[in-house]
Amino acid sequence: MSFAIISHTDCLRHVAPPGHPERVARIEAVSAALDDSVFAGAQRIEAPLAEDAAILRAHPESYLRRLEGASPAEGFATLDPDTHMSPGTLTAARRAAGANVLAVDLVMAGAARAVFCATRPPGHHAERETAMGFCFFSNAAIGALHAIEAHGLSRVAIADFDVHHGNGTQNVFWEESRVLFASSHQSPLYPGSGMPHETGAGNIHNATLPPGAGGAAFRKVWEENLLPAIDAHAPELLIISAGFDAHRRDPLAQLMLETEDFTWITGKLCDLAATHCGGRVVSTLEGGYDLDGLAVSTAAHAKVLMERAS
Repeated sequence: MSFAIISHTDCLRHVAPPGHPERVARIEAVSAALDDSVFAGAQRIEAPLAEDAAILRAHPESYLRRLEGASPAEGFATLDPDTHMSPGTLTAARRAAGANVLAVDLVMAGAARAVFCATRPPGHHAERETAMGFCFFSNAAIGALHAIEAHGLSRVAIADFDVHHGNGTQNVFWEESRVLFASSHQSPLYPGSGMPHETGAGNIHNATLPPGAGGAAFRKVWEENLLPAIDAHAPELLIISAGFDAHRRDPLAQLMLETEDFTWITGKLCDLAATHCGGRVVSTLEGGYDLDGLAVSTAAHAKVLMERAS
């Protein structure tokens, strides 16, 4: 058993307009952090392009064709005020989705115990039929559905600690009780969803944090609400939507988490994975827009995954 990092240089080809926070420099900062010698023993694997069949488990064919039709030959196509396509966007998005599919295959085959998908664009805001919030394909959802359909799992959990609510993941699994979705996020904040009363088929667990909340409040909602929900679900696979924009340095939100808080939650999630699913964890990069905060937090997260996978 080991730890693997999946990435691809095509993720550099998704270019946003000048000044956009979801920029190429994000993945460059993450890649530099993961090039540290502490990760010398990690498997390094190139992300494949997600096949249509994998994407269509989470999105209808009409949506996929609409994205393909919107893809520009040059310049930018604007899908909403936050979400833009460049000529390389669709390829990068297919790599990000494909990384999650491959990561599930690796942990289910025992070729790795934990995998981190160091890819972009992120995915947790992409609803079944709507690209939004910098996201095009619901990457974590595509991974979870691949685990169910290709590997026959009946219980998957997705833990999302990005500062923004993963409305896309929630949308995909609103009526799918085989997948539990647990999310902590700042409220009020984009996209405005994720209230505790939003429970889907009883499989959706949302915990809100007010602006200015720090590590103590973050740890409390996970310990008292979200971790017990995941524990009760007894997942056969744990997927993490790893957003690092709850870091105190991040410019798009007002939570005050420190790097140590991401270390803590990663360890707690790995504990549950060890209890229920042989330590199988797939983590996929979501948000994080201060480059220094993103880099150090990603490295801390990946280090825990690697240590637990050994």
